[in-house]
Amino acid sequence: MSRWEPHAAERLGLAAVELFAERGYDNVTVVEIAERAGLTRRTFFRHFTDKREILFRGQDAYREMFATAIASAPTGASPLEAIGVALTAFAAGFDQDRREFLAMRQAVINDNHDLRERDLLKTNTLTAAMATALTDRGVEPFAAKLAANIGALALGDAFNEWLQPTNRESMAILAEQALRRLCRAAAELS
Repeated sequence: MSRWEPHAAERLGLAAVELFAERGYDNVTVVEIAERAGLTRRTFFRHFTDKREILFRGQDAYREMFATAIASAPTGASPLEAIGVALTAFAAGFDQDRREFLAMRQAVINDNHDLRERDLLKTNTLTAAMATALTDRGVEPFAAKLAANIGALALGDAFNEWLQPTNRESMAILAEQALRRLCRAAAELS
């Protein structure tokens, strides 16, 4: 193996998800992931602290992207309109050619209790980041938390729908539709 391998993190991620899907998360070692990717154990640890982290990389970038998108929403935008701007920005990164990989990754997470907990923590952290960004725009904290939670629900619903093999819609359209459905449902509660 050469000392420098291009796209090592992506190759490790693909190798890990494939192995986890084949044999189960708990039955795969870091060494096996590195070998499948054609890399060394040392290279693995240059990119990830452990095999769990390989499934959740990019969280900081996602939080920052949501905060930036909310901050850049038009001045008169309502909290949910600002959330919509963030969902649209986030959804732009969901290419159809990654759907199969992301579906396999999500299945691995869904099949493991500890990974589901980590996924929930990731969602809670993203929701808090959205609420903070809204508060920074001058939204009252309770309303910011409510809007952020609605946004997180919309994101989760859209993502799950996008992963379906029969889906033909873009993630952006699904996120917009999910947010509208949740807004209508919330309005009907009063």
